[in-house]
Amino acid sequence: MKKYLIFITIITFGACKSPEARYPVTQKSGSYISESIVKNQELLEKEIALIKAVIAEDSTSQYQSSQDGFWYTYQVKTKDSTDTITPEFGDVVSFDYSISTLDDQVIYAEGEKATKTYAIDQEKLFSGLRQGLKLMKEGETVTFLFPSYKAFGYYGDKNKIGTNWPIKTKVTLHKITQGDEIKKQE
Repeated sequence: MKKYLIFITIITFGACKSPEARYPVTQKSGSYISESIVKNQELLEKEIALIKAVIAEDSTSQYQSSQDGFWYTYQVKTKDSTDTITPEFGDVVSFDYSISTLDDQVIYAEGEKATKTYAIDQEKLFSGLRQGLKLMKEGETVTFLFPSYKAFGYYGDKNKIGTNWPIKTKVTLHKITQGDEIKKQE
């Protein structure tokens, strides 16, 4: 019985040892990530050069650079300087848009995609258009030039837009319904 108690005591105290961390057999360097960063920077530089070439060729439009990394120009007939309301988080907007390549080859024609209703920052939409809509007022038509990372990026749209395509998007904003008005209707 005494041997049995000693055995249980040894097992009890031996089992209280804290676990030791297991370390990886090999450690990888960050070279893949570094290579990827360089590759993406080179891609962005090429796309920006293409966009700047398109802007230089279009002498009829005044393009502006956004803080979000894309360029845009208002259609002269539609720019509204008196209206001050732009969409904000929670507002619902109704708009039409077309998408083409930078050399004006149509990918999605205007009207091919039905009038879209979108709740600002609450639904899925590619990042450039999401940010571009916030710059617009009711009734305006704006042409956006998006580098691929602001458009559909590496994956494309899995339909007509391929991997890493910079695009030109023409957007007409029809109506802004402010979040307060939506809450009153509910």
